[in-house]
Amino acid sequence: MSVENRCLVIESAGREDTRIPLGEVGAVVISNPAVVVTHPALAEMAGARVMLVVCDGRHMPVGMVMPLEANFVQGERIARQAGVSLPTRKRLWQALVRAKIRAQARVLREVRGDDEGLLELVRRVRSGDPDNVEGQASRRYWPALFGDARFRRDPMGEDQNRLLNYGYAVLRGIVARAVCGAGLHPSLGLHHHNRYDAFRLADDLMEPLRPVVDRAVARHCGKRGPTAPLDREAKAALVGALMGRFRIEGEERTLFDIAGRMAGSLLAVYAGERKSLMLPEW
Repeated sequence: MSVENRCLVIESAGREDTRIPLGEVGAVVISNPAVVVTHPALAEMAGARVMLVVCDGRHMPVGMVMPLEANFVQGERIARQAGVSLPTRKRLWQALVRAKIRAQARVLREVRGDDEGLLELVRRVRSGDPDNVEGQASRRYWPALFGDARFRRDPMGEDQNRLLNYGYAVLRGIVARAVCGAGLHPSLGLHHHNRYDAFRLADDLMEPLRPVVDRAVARHCGKRGPTAPLDREAKAALVGALMGRFRIEGEERTLFDIAGRMAGSLLAVYAGERKSLMLPEW
């Protein structure tokens, strides 16, 4: 992979070179150990705000390359972000959890024909979700989604969890790109607080978007079984699902645009220009 005349150039033995204008590239996922990337390609992609995800030998995403300076007033915005009050953070997290559970309910209706009472749980989510309604919804959601009462969300699992991990990693990169593009710091989250997590805010904002991945995994594994390999077909299905169009405030947008609008609305809340987040519709 190299760059020439503001185009990403992909060279492969026995094939004609592929050229893609950097302005049309949202994300690059490198999953083959034979890939060689030039330094100018890395610099140009970062400058063009292209999110680069690097996978390990198991084809699982393990790292991302993000731009250092995504916004000219980043310092001012990060200062506002750091000073946001706890009640505001709790209120924002409440909105994210409600949106996530609504999205999960929609996916269950699409895949299984029944939301398992998830919509009833939405109204129980209070500021900060002190009752962990998110967890209650999760315990209903996962077994119902895969039609397996024993299924649990386990990042180390060797079943559908492998595909979920892959899809979430790509989704996380898309949201992290949007967060940095808005001039916010990805480590200053609303709810997530793992000291070893450098992308806490991305993990917060991606919650209502996770069901996009869940639906793709459920459909793929419905055809190929719960132990379907994480092969070219599976990865194409997962990444393809994230490249679709979704609705936000009455308009159809790509997930890249929706993530950007969510991050921008969060910035507006921090600045006192909005009361609520802009969230996707299902």
